Amino acid sequence: MMQKTKAPEILDAKVVAKSRLFQIEALDLRFSNGVERTYERMKPSGRNAVMIVPVTESGDLLLVREYAAGTECYELGFPKGLIDPGETALEAANRELKEEIGFGANQLIPLKEVVLAPSYFSSKMTLLMAQDLYPEKLEGDEPEPLELVRWPVAQAEELLDHIDFGEARSITALLLALRQLNSR
Repeated sequence: MMQKTKAPEILDAKVVAKSRLFQIEALDLRFSNGVERTYERMKPSGRNAVMIVPVTESGDLLLVREYAAGTECYELGFPKGLIDPGETALEAANRELKEEIGFGANQLIPLKEVVLAPSYFSSKMTLLMAQDLYPEKLEGDEPEPLELVRWPVAQAEELLDHIDFGEARSITALLLALRQLNSR
């Protein structure tokens, strides 16, 4: 078992940069050994997100191909999005499925809650697997229609090698979903 270390004392917190989407906060910290240091992080927004691995009755994974400004290309990944105020992770997952792939799910199985980069971000993403899908479409906020890609679960190892499937959260979600499917 790991020993619990006392968290550093926050001496000061101030916003040092701001954009339409993000705020960067500088934290002045004092560690238990007396060392003081300034760390920068994305200021917590208080909003978490979901990512869903939809699995059809016929054994296909449903993915989307969408433009990612960070990499300046189209990426292949699982449906995802922010949890709206007042929504649970399960409600957000079902809404995102309907908006991005045109299906809802009668069964949503939480897989794990993850943090992208805990040194810089506090927001969490709940990874889920969706089964018992039914057609239902909601209007989403994407600037263009997302391409729906069906991928056989039986060929999931090949998906891990696909050049467009590189997002760490999607890879993590896939591996956790496969573990869940194989445990049955």
